Amino acid sequence: MIQISTSACAPWDRSRYWHDAIAAAYFPLDLHFRSPESFAGDLNEWPLGDVSLSRLVSEPLRYRRLPHHFQGEREEYFLITIPVRSEVFFSQCGKEVRCRPGGLLVERSHEPYIFSHDQAADLWVMKISAAALAGRIRRPDRFCSMQFDATRGSGALFCDVLGILPRRLEGMSAELRATVGRQLVDLLVLALKEDERTLTSGGSAVRAAHLLRIEAFVRDRLGDADLDPETVAAACDISTRYLHELFRDTNHTLGSWIRDQRLETCRAALADPLRKQTVAEIAYEGGFSDQAQFTRAFKNCFGVPPREYRERTLRDSVRRR
Repeated sequence: MIQISTSACAPWDRSRYWHDAIAAAYFPLDLHFRSPESFAGDLNEWPLGDVSLSRLVSEPLRYRRLPHHFQGEREEYFLITIPVRSEVFFSQCGKEVRCRPGGLLVERSHEPYIFSHDQAADLWVMKISAAALAGRIRRPDRFCSMQFDATRGSGALFCDVLGILPRRLEGMSAELRATVGRQLVDLLVLALKEDERTLTSGGSAVRAAHLLRIEAFVRDRLGDADLDPETVAAACDISTRYLHELFRDTNHTLGSWIRDQRLETCRAALADPLRKQTVAEIAYEGGFSDQAQFTRAFKNCFGVPPREYRERTLRDSVRRR
């Protein structure tokens, strides 16, 4: 666990210290303090493989994410924020929302935003890469500036697990913490999908229902290298032409979307220290029949070849122990 507190700082140094702490835990932001020299804040962070979980308690504050903060940044992230105490305000992409305890927010790192609270706040924050989240749910960016219910169903279960985790993580290995992180993302996705707006946002209910059915079918068969539009259309009882029309609305072709899902599945497997298969075996299980093609596609997507990615993540995992 990483623990950060302004209590040990000189009053004149607290605002700078908190700026640096927030940038290290999440990403760079502009901060506006009501009273910089009397500001108090505490942040606890738990790395969970590709996910980080943090508990943030602070005096009133306003955070701004501006275009210059993410220009040149390759990887995009999402923050899932759950207020425990006090209402928070969030504005992004022309939408504004006030979220009270009992709700959760989705924030996107590669769009400007404002996040603020006028009272002392206590927040859970989960950070996850856009690639990892998009591998589990279509177009997660459409959920920005939407408040989700965290008092019942999967949302309540997700929040219950957040409250339990810090007491259980201390004795866990890095491998087990990474597994917990993946399961936490799965719980989040269940909470998002449970909301009826997930079905209707970004299109009509009928078209969105077709897309959800297509996504479920494809994810169950990513390992089939021969998966093609005709097979998907027939299984979902729609025409191939209509299938392509549905994906035209998502700014993806079916082929590019399947490739992205396969790459994310392989990336997660390569990052899992419990997976002992070779890179070639993981590629084959993910639906890639051509090793050279897989290596090129993986490097184009994630910036490094799959073997180097695996070695790097394993080194990082050992370092975090």
